[in-house]
Parts: sequence; C-alpha cells; structure tokens
Amino acid sequence: MVGIVLVSHSYRIAVGAAELAREMGGPDVRLETAGGLDTPDHAIGTDAVLVMAAIERAWSDDGVLVLMDLGSAVLSAEMALDLLPEERRAGVVLCEAPFVEGAVAAAVTAKLGASLDDVAREARGGLAGKVAHLGMDVEDETASEVVVDEGSSTATITVGNPHGLHARPAARFVQTASAFDARVDVRNLTNGRGPANAASLNAIAILGATEGHQLEISASGPQAAEVVAALSSLAERNFDEHPSSGPPATSMPVADTGAETVGMADGVLRGHPASPGIAIGPIAHFHVPTIDVPEGRADDADAELRALDDALEATAIAVAAQRSAIVVRAGAQEAEIFDAHLLFLRDEAVLVPARTAIRDDHATAAQAWRAAIGNTAAAWDDLDDPYLRARAADLRSIGDQVLAHIVGVELSAPRLTTEGVLVAADLTPADTAHLDPDMTLGIATAHGGPTSHAAVLARSLGIPAIVGVGPAILALVEGTTVVLDGDDGSVLVEPDPDTTARIGTERGRRLTLLREMKVRAGEPAMTTDGTPIEVAANVGRPDEVGPAVAAGADGVGLFRTEFLFMDRTTMPDEDEQTEAYRAAAEALAGRPLLLRTLDAGADKPIPYLEQPVESNPFLGVRGVRLGLARPELLRTQLRAVLRVAQDHPVRVMFPMVATTDELDGAMASLEGARDDLNSTATLETGVMVEVPSAALIASALAAKVDFLSIGTNDLTQYTLAADRGNEHVAGLSDALHPAVLRLIRTTVEGANTHGRWVGVCGELAGDPTATALLLGLGVRELSMSAPAIAVVKHAVRDVDLTSAEAIASRVLAVASASQVREILVQA
Repeated sequence: MVGIVLVSHSYRIAVGAAELAREMGGPDVRLETAGGLDTPDHAIGTDAVLVMAAIERAWSDDGVLVLMDLGSAVLSAEMALDLLPEERRAGVVLCEAPFVEGAVAAAVTAKLGASLDDVAREARGGLAGKVAHLGMDVEDETASEVVVDEGSSTATITVGNPHGLHARPAARFVQTASAFDARVDVRNLTNGRGPANAASLNAIAILGATEGHQLEISASGPQAAEVVAALSSLAERNFDEHPSSGPPATSMPVADTGAETVGMADGVLRGHPASPGIAIGPIAHFHVPTIDVPEGRADDADAELRALDDALEATAIAVAAQRSAIVVRAGAQEAEIFDAHLLFLRDEAVLVPARTAIRDDHATAAQAWRAAIGNTAAAWDDLDDPYLRARAADLRSIGDQVLAHIVGVELSAPRLTTEGVLVAADLTPADTAHLDPDMTLGIATAHGGPTSHAAVLARSLGIPAIVGVGPAILALVEGTTVVLDGDDGSVLVEPDPDTTARIGTERGRRLTLLREMKVRAGEPAMTTDGTPIEVAANVGRPDEVGPAVAAGADGVGLFRTEFLFMDRTTMPDEDEQTEAYRAAAEALAGRPLLLRTLDAGADKPIPYLEQPVESNPFLGVRGVRLGLARPELLRTQLRAVLRVAQDHPVRVMFPMVATTDELDGAMASLEGARDDLNSTATLETGVMVEVPSAALIASALAAKVDFLSIGTNDLTQYTLAADRGNEHVAGLSDALHPAVLRLIRTTVEGANTHGRWVGVCGELAGDPTATALLLGLGVRELSMSAPAIAVVKHAVRDVDLTSAEAIASRVLAVASASQVREILVQA
C-alpha cells in the first residue's frame, strides 16, 4: 500500500487532516504527519528532519506520496528527499494537490491498493475539481483512465427505518454509492420526488424518504450492478442503524423545528421531553452570536473561491475534532452525527450554487455560502416528515461554522463556569458537544424537537433536556431558579421552598439510581448465585490504566503492546518495554495485567519491520506468526514481560494462534527468555482465540496454557468471511451470529476439560445486552473499554446463571443473528 505523508506548518492542521483522511480511507492507511516544529508546543513551522522521519515511518515498497500546505513546506520536503538514502528517493512523490481534499482522495485510493502514480493522480483530482468549478478549460488527468461502460442496473428498495433516511442512514447511503465506479440516481416512488444524485447527502435527504417509502435506484457505469446490489443489501440491513438510534420513545407528538408551545400556566412552562432526568438550579442564557455578512460585490472571484475552500477545510478539521471528542465521551454511534456534517461540507447540492454565485454573480464567499445553505435548508423545511425537517438545523449549524471562518469571527461555545440550567433558543450538535455534564445540570430550548441531534447528544451525555418550550423561556431573567423535568417536559419557574425540597428529594432518588452503577463499579461483580466474574479493561498505553481502575476495572484484560511499536522509526528495546509494562502494573496496584504480545501485520503494519507485501495480509504473517518469524523480536518482548512479572501479577497471551505448533513455538520462546534472565517469575500464559481453528482445538491449546481469551472481533470476521472494515459486508460481521456463539461455546468446553478459564476481550464483552448470554455460554472474564465497565458489572449482578444457561441453549439452536437478538430481547 502506498504511504502518505502530510506536511503542514501547523501540527494541529496536519493531525486534523490526517484524522479526516483516515475517516474516509480507513484506519489501515499508511499515513504519517510532519506538522510544526519539534518543540513542546509544536510551534508553527516545518522541519526537513521531521519530514524525513515521517517518510521513513510511512515507507512502503509501493512508494510514498507527500502532500504539503505552504511554500516552505515544499522546501522542507525537498530537503527531506536529499536526506533520504539514494535508493529511496525515486519512490517518493512530492504532490501539489490541495492539502485536505488531496489527503482524503489519496487515502481512499491508497486503501484500494493503487499505484503511486494513481494515488498522486487522484490526489490532484481535488485540484482539478476546483478548477473545473471555476469554469476554466482544464485537462482532466483522470479522463484517459475512465472506461466507458454503457451497462446499467435498477432496483426498488423499501425504507424500513422508523425515521426514514435521516442524516446517519443517508450518510451511509451516500458513502456506499460513492464507493463504486458508477453514476447512481434515486427516485422516491412513493411521493414522486427525484431523481436525486446519490453522491449528494442533501439530495438524498430531500427525497423525504420515510418508513415504508419505496425508492428506485438507477445506476450506470462499469460497476452499476455491484452498486445496486450493495445499496439493496444496505437497505435490507436497515442501513446498519441500531434499533436504539433516532428519537426517544414518547407519548407526546414530535415537535416541529421552531414550533411554539403554550405559555406559562401556574408557574410552569411546557415543552417536549428530550432527555430524561430532573435538574434544579439557576438558568444561564446562551446567546448565539449573529454573523454579519457585508454587502457589496466581490472584485476578485478567485480570491473568494479560495476563501470558501479554506473555510471548508478549516471547518472539516474542527468537525473531525468534535467527532473524536464525542466518540470518547458518548460512543461511536452518537459520533456518527458528525459524519453527516462532514458530508455536508463536500455536498455538490450546496457547493455548486455557492461557487456559481461567486463566479457569475460577483457574490462574496460569505454571501454565496449563506444563500446556498439557506436555500437548501429551506428545501428540508418543506418536507412532510418532522424528523427529517429537524435535519435542517444540522445543515444551518455546519453552514454557520463555515460562514464564521469566512468572515473571521469565532463562534462562542456554551460553557458554564458554575452549575446551572442552560437556556437557549436552540442548540446545534457542535454546541452540545462542548457541554460539561458536571456543570450543565439541564438544557431548555425555545425551539427544536426531541428528534434533533442536539437532543440525541444530550441523552448520550446524560444531561436532562426539554425542547420546544417557546419564547417564554428566553424571557426569564438570568439566574432565575427553575426545576426542569426531562421526563414530562415541564419547567417549573421559581418554585416555593416546599416544592423545591420535594422535587430535590425525587431528583436525588433518581440520581442515586442512575449513579449506582458507577458507585458500585469498583466492587466485585457476582451473579445472583454468587459466581464471581472478572470485569477488566482493554488498554493500549500505560496512561490509560489509571482511568480504567477509576472506572472500576478489576484488572487489565488486554494490553495491546503493539502501540509501543507504532509511530516511531526504531523498535523499542527491552528496557523501554519493561518500563512501560511496569508503569501499567504499578497503576493496577496488585490487580492482574494481561499483556498481549506484539500483534502486528494486516491492519497494524510497522514500517521499520519491513515486512514483504502480502496479497492478503489478514491471512498472512501477523500476530504470533510474526513473532516466530522474527524470534529475537518476540524473545526481547518476553524478557521485558518476565522482568515485570517478577514483582507484579502479570499474564501474557499470544495472538492469532491457529495451531498447536505455533503455540509450542511461542512457549519455547518464553522458556528461552526465562533462561536468558534465569527468571523464576510466576506468569500465567494464555492464547487468544481469534480464528475458528483455535476454537475447534481449544482442548489441545488449553492443555498447554492457563487460560483462553476470545477476541470476538477477529473471530467474527474470520468465521463469517466478512472483513469488519469493509462497508459492503459490514452487515454480515455480527458477533451474535450463532456460528460465532457456537465457537465460543466450543472454546469453553475445550477449556473446561483442563480446568482453564475463558475470557472475552472483543467488543461483545462490553455489550450489556450480551452479558447474560456470554456467562451462560461459560465465559468467566470480560474485558472492555473503560466506559462500559460500570454498566456491564451492573448487568452481571442481575444474571442468574441457571437462566443464562437456558438462554444460551436457546440461541445455539437458532440460525441467524436476528433470531438471537429476538431471544435476548424476550429474555
């Protein structure tokens, strides 16, 4: 795979652009950054030595593409070439493509295994697109590569989502359609809207497709049949939307965006419940600043177009940062809201009219952008479905962010310095992403509905919220005490002392119930019949261990040691590894530390190991196979593990074991490391069960080690032959498929023959809906991301093993993941 290096004067811009490129290209893209100077504050500037190091980290026999932002970045990149060994210089291309668009295009193309020339050509395509929009005559570098194909294909799909093609499923639709070499148009056969270009998020959303609507997909081009099949499959999977997505269940009608409610009655304002819970405190108003757009004609269209493009790039970086923050605070599903925002920024339904107004009407960038956003949002407002109408607020939100960059103003974020109830006319997802739940006791907005993405984020952050209260809420004086009830949608203004006390008691009771899981997270998790279950954390770095312990982890059930080997140009030596493992063990204060030996290769390449290119790296030299192929690498790591095990409770396990011969080789390496150190350290050993063969020979493996740990992510993709990173087969990669569950059961049965325990360290371990099932299958250790620990421990305490075993027996008898889920819901 071609490597990519991003060189920017700004460290943050380089990192942000890289993050956006990885979002589009995938996490396995070989992408490195060289942003800013090598100082603690990453001062503005470029450094040829840093660029050279980044090229070395990204090195591939397929070559490296280097993208640069400003003039001296080019000079630094040229100097970096001179610093490289002569034999590598020919494999590096310095590309003049636009920085952000070029990075995204290069990442997507490199992921497909394209040549260096093709990756460079696609990166330059971003520039060609801009020039074409200016109406200039330009040669399209990709034209000679296009194969004319008159093939066409059509299909009719039915929208099964309860809320239709709102932003997230529409984004998946657009992303899937754009992944094929075909032109795709869509008509809504139910309401007559269309045709719409499937490459445009706004065009798809404005089709007004709600539950039960039929859409006709028409495709033409080389991959017409393939894209129609992929979109049909996506629709059959309900666009990969989880049942919990969308608005909360409520007996009240969904509020229309901007709908007003009745005024105050008996000191109570009423709106629509958006996020449950009670809040008592003084109100704090958040006033959205007005962005003034100067009047007058533009003198330089080229300058205005550059200003628009710069604002789009800056906003994309900011949105990517917002997305990352929400992943950490609320989860990946909620963060998908911002995927739609990123699509807005490159949606031709908005960009084309904006650029046309700049070129043909002498509009400024600000004027043209404001008009294009306003017109498109108005089209959303005209839709019949209130849930889809609420998406106009998202478009206006992203529009304001771009507009602020164009005119050079900073949009203030709502931040409370003392505890209070935030009051605003409305909140955008970006506003909500900045809120501190410790300070923001509740949210009340004059407009909006419970289906808004701001409401979704409020729920995910655990902040009580009411929307659509009306203008009366805005008239309240700053600091007025209110009682906000997010369950019934009421705001009690200036309650009397008795009422305050009574509601305060009720709020306390609710908070006690809500916080009980976190309060008890540090306690052992035992089933109702007294069976102890170890609930541990998955971590990748020593500094993640302390927060995991604070979240209630009984230990570390998976330390991904490969993170010590990445983002560097040389291998960590034995002393450095020992220091890192010891820091993790000390942070655990006597709790067990389970270290997985280096799991590199496939989606986690390490450039300086110079592994040969493999046609299918997921089935190649990775995991324990790499350790056996590079014996000193594995032996050095095991010596570091043993040194820490001398003073701390340490476990070690070997990844991607498929045969007993591989395990024998790994255990021999461990004994060799013991001999090197003359070590007497006590060390539990284990195997990761990630391939079906390991599950099927679990008894033979368990005879040689102390435990087995099931990695459900890889076990699922290898069992179902579905790459979990491939969107076209993502719907197949379900860890609750009976085939996967039967392999888990087989693993447990094999381990039981030798009295060994079995754990799960894949994503399934952190899903509380699967807790009873896993325990019923015989799993006795669960390891997950730290935020999931409290809720999983709470789920463990509700499990009756006899009932759980009955559930397991039922699911093992069915044939599909959907049937398994039905059983779990019924249970």
